[in-house]
This record gives sequence, structure tokens and C-alpha cells, in this order.
Amino acid sequence: MVHAFIMVNTAAGKSQGLLDSVRDLDGVGEAHIVAGDYDIVVEVDAEEVYNVLQTSSSDIQGLDGVVDTKTYIAID
Repeated sequence: MVHAFIMVNTAAGKSQGLLDSVRDLDGVGEAHIVAGDYDIVVEVDAEEVYNVLQTSSSDIQGLDGVVDTKTYIAID
């Protein structure tokens, strides 16, 4: 099992509208709007690293209003 955190930057004013869409994606355990350098932090659990990358690069980045993502895979 792979556990990862995906940091999401959104276009201005798009975070709230994207939150439900992100939460509905396969593998997403939790997603929260946060203050700081990123707008949404997403926790993902998947069978393989490939599935995490699919969630980040295709599913999340494919949503209208997502500007950028950074993915951090937990190693503990």
C-alpha cells in the first residue's frame, strides 16, 4: 500500500468548488483547503505508486481550475 500527500494549487476562487470533486476521486481518503503555499492538501492511498501518479497527474490535474500539483509519497 502506498500513502501519499498531493498538494494542489488552484486558480483564484476555485478551491471551494474543487474540493468536492477531489474528494470524490478514487483513492482519496481526505482533502482539505489549507492556508499557506498550497490551496488543497489531499491524502491518497493506493496499491501502487503508479496509481498515486495517475490520481495526481491525470485525475486532479485534469480538473478545471487546478494550476499545479506536488506529490509527496510517505516512506514511513
